[in-house]
Amino acid sequence: MALFEKVAIVGLGLIGGSLARALRRADQCASISAYGRRAAALQQAVEQGIIDHYCLDVRAAVRGADLVVLATPLSTTEPLLRAMREVLQPGCIITDVGSAKGVVVAAARAALSPEQLGLFVPAHPIAGTEQSGVEASFAELFEDHVVITTPLAETDRAAVQRITQLWQGTGARVVELSVEHHDEVLAATSHLPHVLVYTLIDCLARLQDQAEIFAYAAGGFADFTRVASSSPEMWRDICLANADPLLTVLDRFEDHLQDARQAIAAADGARLLEIFSRAKQCRDDFAQARGR
Repeated sequence: MALFEKVAIVGLGLIGGSLARALRRADQCASISAYGRRAAALQQAVEQGIIDHYCLDVRAAVRGADLVVLATPLSTTEPLLRAMREVLQPGCIITDVGSAKGVVVAAARAALSPEQLGLFVPAHPIAGTEQSGVEASFAELFEDHVVITTPLAETDRAAVQRITQLWQGTGARVVELSVEHHDEVLAATSHLPHVLVYTLIDCLARLQDQAEIFAYAAGGFADFTRVASSSPEMWRDICLANADPLLTVLDRFEDHLQDARQAIAAADGARLLEIFSRAKQCRDDFAQARGR
């Protein structure tokens, strides 16, 4: 028996499209509708069997759904919730996939009725690629990845359990954190690295001999900078949405970078070796824990 009858995915990009594929593969729902702005891409998704039908009007897309998944840029959360709230059927669970939860929760509190807010289960799959769009989606995206749920005090626990089951059906491992802890952790492990990589590439691109620099860049450089091919608009929104935790961890990183700079300037090889050795051990432990 399907976990949900009708799932409405609002935003059929990489994450939304991959979720639709994973739900279809696991037989988690009877039908899938989608809302988006690119009719051609949505029609192609229907033809490929990723979704059953689509609407360019979000109200029409979510009408009759017993689960709505928000998979759009963070800045669109409140307007979309306001647009759909009058047509959501009683008992409909609402969830999202946003990378910053504080701003999403604030939008939900502003836009939803108390009854609807009680059925809102914020969530964040820690998965993705540097590609975007439904054409880049694939059903295995969430396998062996973590999905973090950040339910509110008033969130119905039965709704949390159903969202947990849904993500487990995609092959993901589900953990629960507070909204504040989620945003602090993701600022350090995801948002900061993206800022660093984007800034590094921008710095190198502005050097006078940039063509030669990129001509001699090797595989390590390509691996390290891969995420700079992600959507700039999406990461702009994420950084602004999670600004306070991100600024805190940026300040800490600046202190550590200054420490390394001072060691280089002072020809302090022992200090550099200490920093690099500690980092290597931490990275090796991380890779071993992930089986890589």
